[in-house]
Amino acid sequence: MKHLFARFSTKISEWAGKPAVFILAIIAVIIWAILGPFFDYSETWQLVINTGTTIITFLMVFVLQNAQTRDTRAIQAKLNEIILTSHAENRFIGIENLDEEELKRLDELVAKAAKGRGETEACRTEEAANAVMPKKEETRKRAVAAKAPKQKHRPLEKN
Repeated sequence: MKHLFARFSTKISEWAGKPAVFILAIIAVIIWAILGPFFDYSETWQLVINTGTTIITFLMVFVLQNAQTRDTRAIQAKLNEIILTSHAENRFIGIENLDEEELKRLDELVAKAAKGRGETEACRTEEAANAVMPKKEETRKRAVAAKAPKQKHRPLEKN
């Protein structure tokens, strides 16, 4: 059942994102608007478009959310693999699970390092990790790092 829904949601989200489908939706609204005078702009005439759009929107929320969640998981797995096989810092694995405040703090530290200001402060692995990651994440990070192959440290990293 899960695989069937996954395939269904992928196909529907691909189909719904095409320009032709958007044009069909516009045509449907134009036809509905043109029919307004023939139905004296009645409540039934209004109810048709309201009910139709509500039902489609309601169902599409679940379909698109399923497709987006799977895409996000796939992207996270790919990024984690890149981090593990490169000279990037393993502390970034799993940061999608941090809360908003912790992500903002980490983003500020990375932006500061990218601008070349305060590189030693922003790139201190342990201090930055402790500043933003809860103990549970830190423990998981160490377990992942222990499994990763030993890599050469960049000059700004602590040994």
